[in-house]
Amino acid sequence: MTKTHRTEESPISDSTEFAYDDGRPSVGEMQLEDRSALRRVAGLSTELTDVTEVEYRQLRLERVVLVGVWTQGTAAQAESSMAELAALAETAGSEVLEGLVQRRDKPDAATYIGSGKADELREVVLSTGADTVICDGELTPAQLTALEKVVKVKVIDRTALILDIFAQHATSREGKAQVALAQMEYMLPRLRGWGESMSRQAGGRAGSNGGVGLRGPGETKIETDRRRIRERMAKLRREIKGMKAARDTKRTRRLRSETPSIAIVGYTNAGKSSLLNALTGSGVLVQNALFATLDPTTRRAALDDGREYILTDTVGFVRHLPTQLIEAFRSTLEEVTDADLLLHVVDGSDPLPTDQIKAVHEVITEVIRENDAAAPPELIVVNKIDAADPVTLTQLRGLLPGASFVSARTGEGIAELRAHLSDVLVRPEIEVSVLLPYNRGDLMARIHSDGQILDSSHEEDGTRVHARVPEALASALVQYNGSA
Repeated sequence: MTKTHRTEESPISDSTEFAYDDGRPSVGEMQLEDRSALRRVAGLSTELTDVTEVEYRQLRLERVVLVGVWTQGTAAQAESSMAELAALAETAGSEVLEGLVQRRDKPDAATYIGSGKADELREVVLSTGADTVICDGELTPAQLTALEKVVKVKVIDRTALILDIFAQHATSREGKAQVALAQMEYMLPRLRGWGESMSRQAGGRAGSNGGVGLRGPGETKIETDRRRIRERMAKLRREIKGMKAARDTKRTRRLRSETPSIAIVGYTNAGKSSLLNALTGSGVLVQNALFATLDPTTRRAALDDGREYILTDTVGFVRHLPTQLIEAFRSTLEEVTDADLLLHVVDGSDPLPTDQIKAVHEVITEVIRENDAAAPPELIVVNKIDAADPVTLTQLRGLLPGASFVSARTGEGIAELRAHLSDVLVRPEIEVSVLLPYNRGDLMARIHSDGQILDSSHEEDGTRVHARVPEALASALVQYNGSA
C-alpha cells in the first residue's frame, strides 16, 4: 500500500503528514486532529482580582508576559532562550504579549528579577492586560510567592510550563502516569494557600467522640493535602514500576533477536518523528510544536543490503530539562542505553545548533551514568537542511565531519543516510554456506532478519544460501553445512 507525502512549510520547523491513498487518515493524523480539538479557548478569565483569595488554581495559560534573567553567555544565547520560552508558552496554548530580560550576576533570592524590575513587570502586566507571568528558570516557592505579591497575577516558572505541556501531550497510560508523578514531585514542596484555609485544623476527637489517645488539635488542611499527594505518588510509582517490567520484557525480546536497534534522540522539535517516518514509511504523529511526541515509538525497517533493524523514537530534550521529568521518564530513556546506535538529530535551521547538541549530550550522559552502562556509538544527523542557513551548514560540516545532512521533509540525503547506517551498524561475523530444506522457513527468516545474504539459489532439495550471520545463528546452521 503506497502513501502520499504531503508537506507544509512553517517558520519554526517542518511539518510532515502521511495519508493513505484510499483516504483513510494515518494514526499520526488522527492524533493531531484530537490534539487540535482540545486547544484552550482564548478570552476566558482564569484569575480573581486579588490572587491571595485563590486557594487552589489550575495551570491555565492565556495572555502571558515572559521574564528572564541573563546571567551568562552571549546576548544571542539569551535571546534564543527567550524565543524558546515563547515557543513553549505557545505550545501550551497561550498568547505571548511581551518579554523582559534582566541582566544580573545571579537571580535575586527574593523576587528572581529584583524589586525594581518586579515593579516594572507589574506596569507591563497592567498595560498589556496579561493574566500570567512565566519566568525562564526554576523558581523557589519563596520567589514565586514574593513575585506574585508584586505583580498581582499568577506566576509560574519554566519547569511548571514544561510539565503542563507534557500533561497535554501524554497519550499512553504509562506516559500519563509518568507526567502525573513529575507534576506531584514538583508541586509537593510548593503546596501553599492563603488566609486561614491552610491553617484550619480538623477537629480534635475529644470528649465522648474520642477517647484516650485520640484527643488533640487534629491535622491542618495543608498537612492533609501533602499526605494525600504522597500517597498518590507512592501509588503512581508502583504502577510505573509494573509498566516498566512489561517494557523491559519487550526490550529483552528485541535484544535476544540480535536485530540491531537504533534510538533516535535529539532536541525537541528537531524532526525526530519526521525522520522516523522518512526512514520507515510510518505515519506517526508529526506536529510543529515542542514536545509533540512523548511516548516512544518503535518501528522495524530494512537497510539497503536487506538487513532489518529496529528504530525507536524517544522523548525530546530541552535546555534545563526538569529533573522531575528525567526521573519520571527513566524507563523511556533507558531505550538509549540498550541501543546499538544513537541517531542524534539536530535542527540545522536553529540559530544555535551547537547549544542543542550540548544540551542533549548532558541528558544522555546523566542517563548512562545512572544506569552504569557503556555509551552506545553516536551518529549525528543534521535535519532541516532545506530551511537552514548555508553559512551555518558550512560551519556544521566543519565541526561535525562524520555527520549526515538530511531533510526529512523533502527527502534530500535520506538515501545517503541509509547507506551510512549500513556501514555503521555491525555486520554479522561468520560467513556460512548451507543448503536449507524447504521446511526450515524459520531459519531462512532468521537469516533474512539477523544476517546478510550474499547469494542464494533454489535447488531440488532446498535453498542454497551463502550469507554472513551472527555466531548464535551460525551454531543453529551447523547441521546443514555438510549439504553445502
